[in-house]
Amino acid sequence: MRIAIYGNDKPTSSKVASELSKLVNDSKVLELDELNPEVVISVGGDGTLLSAFHHYDDMTEKVRFVGIHTGHLGFYTDWRDNEVQQLVESLEHDNGQSVSYPLLDIEVNYSDEGKPDYMVALNESTIKKMFGTMVAKVYIKDYLFESFRGDGLCISTPTGSTAYNKSVGGAIISPNFNAVQMAEMASINNRVFRTIGSPIIIPPTESITIVPQVSLHNVLTCDQLLVMDRPIKSITYKISKRRIYFAKYRHTHFWERVNNSFIGDNLND
Repeated sequence: MRIAIYGNDKPTSSKVASELSKLVNDSKVLELDELNPEVVISVGGDGTLLSAFHHYDDMTEKVRFVGIHTGHLGFYTDWRDNEVQQLVESLEHDNGQSVSYPLLDIEVNYSDEGKPDYMVALNESTIKKMFGTMVAKVYIKDYLFESFRGDGLCISTPTGSTAYNKSVGGAIISPNFNAVQMAEMASINNRVFRTIGSPIIIPPTESITIVPQVSLHNVLTCDQLLVMDRPIKSITYKISKRRIYFAKYRHTHFWERVNNSFIGDNLND
């Protein structure tokens, strides 16, 4: 089996990555292959796994991901930094099983008539204005749903619903639903301006299109990536036909992940 190791540059992560590389090289059934891997092992935290995903996002249908966390417990990382030997043994007895999660397709059109950008997000995309209030029209499919005024909008995947989306008041969605969620950031609601004021969730048969009133000075994110130097005409979001796959050696159940991340040992209090 071909293995790629993707880590951050922190000392603990570098040490774990080196140990992992040695064990893979010593294995009779595993080999290191950064260019054409079957399994990508992320060493770090959720941020490192997001970076690994975008590094290999043109191969999502061919690779499975595994996360080793070297700091705080991550949402996508199942293995601890002292379990490298056990992980390698699991890789050596791999049976090809996986669990998959939905991704978010993003199409960005620009006012300068340049070619559109196409991106895919594992967690979320946000649109904000660098200065002042963002004003934008929001379409669901082809229907003008609202005129938004506020700090910005967050569009997330089900697994991403536990990230930035949750911090701005969005709902947590099971990844069993192929759904897109839009949550507002500090929307303006008064007698003159009005938005829905709550998160909305749409099915894969529909899309969300955001058209900023002013194309300049907007900041668009796709997970950790930034687009901020081009005039944005419109952004369209929909559930991707592609998915991310995780190797299912002991992949933690989604709701157990949510409990571990946000509730922990307080159930018996």
